[in-house]
Amino acid sequence: MTNESTSMHASPNPLPLPARTAICAALLPVLTDGLDLQSQIKVAHWNIKGPQFAALHPLFDQFATDIAASNDELAERVLTLGGLAVGTARHVAKNSRLPDYPQDLTRDLEHVQLLIERIEKYLVGVRAGRELADEHDDQDTVDLLTGFVQLFEKHAWFLHATLGK
Repeated sequence: MTNESTSMHASPNPLPLPARTAICAALLPVLTDGLDLQSQIKVAHWNIKGPQFAALHPLFDQFATDIAASNDELAERVLTLGGLAVGTARHVAKNSRLPDYPQDLTRDLEHVQLLIERIEKYLVGVRAGRELADEHDDQDTVDLLTGFVQLFEKHAWFLHATLGK
């Protein structure tokens, strides 16, 4: 998204090109973080062991399904605004703002704590993207991101409750 005139495409959205460009530039890191979060949640889902396994295994799978759907909606919003969605594994590994996830972790409540941290970090980026979209009066993007905030705050709440917080 470095060269605004060549990186943006035609869009049915009436916002001016500079606004659409700025919004896409803010959304792409959220997409990157979301793709990373999706893979980290799946690692937790696959490797979890412990007394909370029966409750957390399907819960983590639901979280992964929800972030996958959110990522798809976000990528499509970027395209609608005239940008290009990026998200290969190499791109995500290089650009995600989330901390790496330990591959050898199995304890149920340790996974819960790490996922809380990552969901909350993801939400920081979502809120920043929402704020920028609001500054450019893109209420459709604001609404989309508000839905993400509501959903993933609820997921974080479930995890906090699991830890008794």
